Amino acid sequence: MGKSHPPKPSKYFLPVHPSAIILIMTVDATPLIWVDSPKALQDLAEDLSTYAQVAVDTESNSLYAYQEQVCLIQFSTPSADYLVDPLRLRDLSALGPLFASERIEKIFHAAEYDLICLKRDFGFTFRNIFDTMHAARILGRSEVGLANLLKQEFGLQLEKHYQRADWSQRPLPPAMLEYARHDTHFLIPLRQRLATALQQKGLWELAREDFARLTEVSPPNTDLSRGPDWNLAQRYNLTPQQMAVLAALYAYRDEQARQANLPHFKILSNEVLLELARTLPQNPRDLSRLGLLNAKQRARFQEGLLETIRAALTAPPPPRPRNGIPDEAVLARLEHLRQWRKQLGRHLGVESDIILPRDLMERIARENPTRLEDLAQIMQSTPWRFRRFGTEILRVLQEANFALAHP
Repeated sequence: MGKSHPPKPSKYFLPVHPSAIILIMTVDATPLIWVDSPKALQDLAEDLSTYAQVAVDTESNSLYAYQEQVCLIQFSTPSADYLVDPLRLRDLSALGPLFASERIEKIFHAAEYDLICLKRDFGFTFRNIFDTMHAARILGRSEVGLANLLKQEFGLQLEKHYQRADWSQRPLPPAMLEYARHDTHFLIPLRQRLATALQQKGLWELAREDFARLTEVSPPNTDLSRGPDWNLAQRYNLTPQQMAVLAALYAYRDEQARQANLPHFKILSNEVLLELARTLPQNPRDLSRLGLLNAKQRARFQEGLLETIRAALTAPPPPRPRNGIPDEAVLARLEHLRQWRKQLGRHLGVESDIILPRDLMERIARENPTRLEDLAQIMQSTPWRFRRFGTEILRVLQEANFALAHP
């Protein structure tokens, strides 16, 4: 167990120097500490290592950059709130032992996105986490946003004005600093409330196995320059040549976004590109009649879009992906499992994926186990669910297979 520190005295310093540690007064007199130097980061890592529980959150710039990155990492302990500036600190490896520690519980809210970002940008590994949003879902809560949970549990009104703010700006204004610290400041007491409720309802083991599964989440192999999905061709009745144009338009937008260092949607939306591929305008008059572009977009992109469309009219369409659609038997078993977990979830008052996560359900449908021993192997990462639902899952599979054999 980590030690419990008494609250530190509150101090106030103006952020006058970029490498300074900033302590900002808050209502409850907990200091807010800005960390942007190697020495301050090492001090932080040593302090965090003395606790049994640490709250964590991140802020990224996905709405403002071509390639998003983590722009702020927040930590809270019972004694202080910390804001780490990864834009100034090149090496965050001092935090690696904390995230990988089995002894120290890291408390997140909606952990999956934070874990993906931290793994992607810094290569961290994770053990022993608690996700307050997922805990609330397991408990059957209908409103699981952090602001809603804090209002339910503590009567607090959390300001969410800066959810869509640009966290890459420096210096961050005081209001954004306060907003950022509130995302972790209350997570430890919230965790205690939710953990108690999970234990009282006999759901603690279920939560722990889901938290362990979350630590294994991997950053997607996202290629920002990738072209459109061939599913669009069937959905919107696109010809192969229109798909060639759409792929070329995606590539054009990607290059413009890369040069401007902006996300794709701030250049041109998917809907605009799709309509251009469907209508194939050939000149400025055709393009203007569509009414798809505002004046600024016409000035910047009209010529490039028309050139891209004309060139793509004689280009080969993008290659189709291999058919990954499961066979009829797998789809039938999947549908039986889906209906079973939906009905059981409704009965227990939880979302259906709490009963059986989608990835696990799909694997069971594919592998079609016929014995409990085989199912146990598939569900080895979810032993609570296997003990609770294993026999029922085999029964559902048997019913699905019988229906397939006797149409």
